[in-house]
Amino acid sequence: MKDHMQGVYLTGHGGPEKLEFRTDIPVPSPGPGQVLVRVKAAGINNTDINTRVGWYSSEVTGGTDAVDQEVEAGGWGGALHFPRIQGADLCGVVETLGAGVSSFKVGSRVTCPVNLPRVRPGAPMGFIVIGSEIDGAFAQYCVVDADDLYDVTASPLTDVEVAAIPCAFGTAEGLLTRAGVTAGQEVLITGASGGVGLAAVELAALRGARVTALTSAAKAKAVHGQGAAVTLDRKARLPKDQFDVVIDVVGGSGWGDLILALKSGGHYAVAGAIAGPMVQADLRDIYLRDITIHGCTYQSPEIFGRLVALVNAGRIKPLVSKTYPLQDIAKAQEEFQSKSLPGKLVLIPE
Repeated sequence: MKDHMQGVYLTGHGGPEKLEFRTDIPVPSPGPGQVLVRVKAAGINNTDINTRVGWYSSEVTGGTDAVDQEVEAGGWGGALHFPRIQGADLCGVVETLGAGVSSFKVGSRVTCPVNLPRVRPGAPMGFIVIGSEIDGAFAQYCVVDADDLYDVTASPLTDVEVAAIPCAFGTAEGLLTRAGVTAGQEVLITGASGGVGLAAVELAALRGARVTALTSAAKAKAVHGQGAAVTLDRKARLPKDQFDVVIDVVGGSGWGDLILALKSGGHYAVAGAIAGPMVQADLRDIYLRDITIHGCTYQSPEIFGRLVALVNAGRIKPLVSKTYPLQDIAKAQEEFQSKSLPGKLVLIPE
């Protein structure tokens, strides 16, 4: 194995000029309890772009594509250490085992959740995020604690498809679990053609729910293909008092209408705000109608373990629209932000 690798350094918060493709990054060494993973594919996510631009800073009040200010503490847990190798979505194979690791074999195919919830130093939110607090998958190799890895050798999914799972499907499964989605319920999903939204459509349909999805007309066919019973245009007037659950990754000015679309006693679960984090609604529409609101970032190992079981059984299949070589990361993120393609975009290291 070589001493150096290709990878992408994030050198600071800002635009794509902060992404520096390098061929001389030292290959990391696994410590006790850790595994060196050779990256086969790495998905692109809003979280990577949010981190790059510093969107998680409380100073930022607009959507991801509206950040035009300099921030110092723009990571999930505050200030990041630069340079940082991002990449929250990992599919790879075990290359080297650190001391004391017996749970994996060299050559096993593995993945891991985006947020790593086990107690450890430097975890200001109770967990750390791969590609934010620790280096991630936008490189040929990365180091992950063995306890955070899951074996997906048995899965019929391709490496590219597995790399589309952790962030999108992990977040979606967390949302559905927190909201208690069950068979027969009416579920409204926003941002339904994106990674998390489309995963939520597929997973909610798998639970037996009837899904109404907000998307554009151009992507409605793809969303129906993942299990939506009904699609509505993103700007459509929403029906009132119809849904048991709203799954939201958009936020923005339409937030109050999402609350009104719920039945009394309904559940609203949120894990994103691509249209903007500052929202407005009438509190009476929430407390007089017994609406429960769930903020969903933390995912327990049980949630991700359940998802991996579906992956290994071939019961879910993500939609991947396009792949790119790792050195084209800026182009890939630009196309991701254009929202012209449904589902996931994935990077492939050399």
